[in-house]
Amino acid sequence: MRKLLVVAILMLALLSFAALGFKIGLVTGTVSQGEDEYRGAENVVRRYGNEIIHVTYPDKFMQEQETTIARIVELAYDPKVKAIVICQGVPGTVAAIRRVKEFRPDMIFVVGVPHEDPEVVGSVADVSLETDTPGRGITIVDLAYKMGAKRLIHYSFPRHMSYKLLAERRNIMEQRCKELGMEFIFVSAPDPLGEQGLTGAQQFILEDVPRQVAKYGKDTAFFSTNCGMQEPLIKAILQHGGIYPEQCCPSPTHGYPGALGIEIPADKKGDYNYILKAINQKVVENGGAGRFATWPVPVNMVFTEAGVEIAIELVQKKIKANDIEAIKAVLDRVISEKISGYGIKTITRYPNAGNYYMITMGSVIFGVTQF
Repeated sequence: MRKLLVVAILMLALLSFAALGFKIGLVTGTVSQGEDEYRGAENVVRRYGNEIIHVTYPDKFMQEQETTIARIVELAYDPKVKAIVICQGVPGTVAAIRRVKEFRPDMIFVVGVPHEDPEVVGSVADVSLETDTPGRGITIVDLAYKMGAKRLIHYSFPRHMSYKLLAERRNIMEQRCKELGMEFIFVSAPDPLGEQGLTGAQQFILEDVPRQVAKYGKDTAFFSTNCGMQEPLIKAILQHGGIYPEQCCPSPTHGYPGALGIEIPADKKGDYNYILKAINQKVVENGGAGRFATWPVPVNMVFTEAGVEIAIELVQKKIKANDIEAIKAVLDRVISEKISGYGIKTITRYPNAGNYYMITMGSVIFGVTQF
């Protein structure tokens, strides 16, 4: 009887997965490098079971590009793998795709958050997904201005400023600040992949924000291009004053829970109405109402999950990679599953970069937006 019960449970578990008949390779960062995309990977594994093969690239991906390449190429040796989704598309991704195409020209690639130049990524990937980095050069500044900012401090470092889109956004932000009568201040921060590591970069933020607030005043908005800097940035701004319009990768779970000491119960981890309300309460309690904002769902988690769904539909020939409305529909579907009433605000292609799609979503301002 017990054996029959075990068999029945296993069959029910298998039936709970959506059967594809093929496999999808999925490459993300680790929890320490990119928690949102890692959690997104967990979600699709729960949905599709062992038809998703999830691997991670190294935390020190700049120094270990060959390891990243090897992990992507290894997935392609499995003939059942029909598509590979990579988020974030760290350096080495393009080289890996080229290697795979040499022996698997039929392999479909979907790349989320590409780090390499759009034209290069777009020339090898079937679909690329990214926030509208140039467009956000305007929307972030406009939001900061709306929230009362008189100036904006932009933290970054040479490695990030060598990325075409990040450099382009920085220049657009400076120009938009001039148009609105705001001061733009670039501050060079330690690279988390440098000698001081992530700990040193985070400590710099914790020490520099109070210096900048003392010098310029609390009507100063702060923005950083690095994921690992978001938690200390939120913590320091909340303690010393300032305005925080948006993360590098907008998300309620990017920096906010850790900075605010919020423990999200296991049964609430995918409940973004609950998470937004919890953040809102803490921000308001600590006097930050109207001075902190983000997007309503984790954009990198959306790119990971939507990337898998897009890959599946491309393999099944349900959609075409160049159909912008079909791509938007998948993204909207994934977002609506996480929180109702929200979707893509804008979607566009980066010029001369193939199916390189860039999106924006609307913002929520804690202490102002109704949840």
